Amino acid sequence: MKKTLLAAVVLLLSASLAGAATVTATGTTTLSLTVSNEASITITTTTTTLAATGTTFNPYTGATNFTYKIRTSQTSGTGSIQLEVTTDFSGTGGPSVGTPPSSGDALTYTCTTASGTACSTALTASTSAQTSVATFGADAHSVAVSGDAGSVAWSLTNDPKYKTGTYTATATFTISAA
Repeated sequence: MKKTLLAAVVLLLSASLAGAATVTATGTTTLSLTVSNEASITITTTTTTLAATGTTFNPYTGATNFTYKIRTSQTSGTGSIQLEVTTDFSGTGGPSVGTPPSSGDALTYTCTTASGTACSTALTASTSAQTSVATFGADAHSVAVSGDAGSVAWSLTNDPKYKTGTYTATATFTISAA
């Protein structure tokens, strides 16, 4: 009798479980985000060597490569990449951006960028103000998700007055987007 009663309970329990309805529920959410103006820059040539090539007293030349990302506001946005020589050439008797040893000595540069408007003519670097590398208008966007390539090609007068030695300077690049 105990076995029969146990079998009946098991059968009733199985039947009630087999007939149970599956219950599901769902919920939703609205995703919202604000895409803002942004900018970033990475200097990929962290040490740029300027060297004279060819004939005697040719200018010292070299290039600084960088990668940048930019997004400006759609209607009235602007952006720029600028540079400034924040530390003039070290040492005495060598080249100087701020106080060159001879009139006409200059550290100049030209620019290339994948987007925006790069400087179209050679510009003279400064130790007292930022100078332009590129400008961007409203609704400007980098071309590549990984960033766009750009470069500054430097040229420094090879003045015979420069004393021999190794000289270093620091150029600081700044990117902005509005």
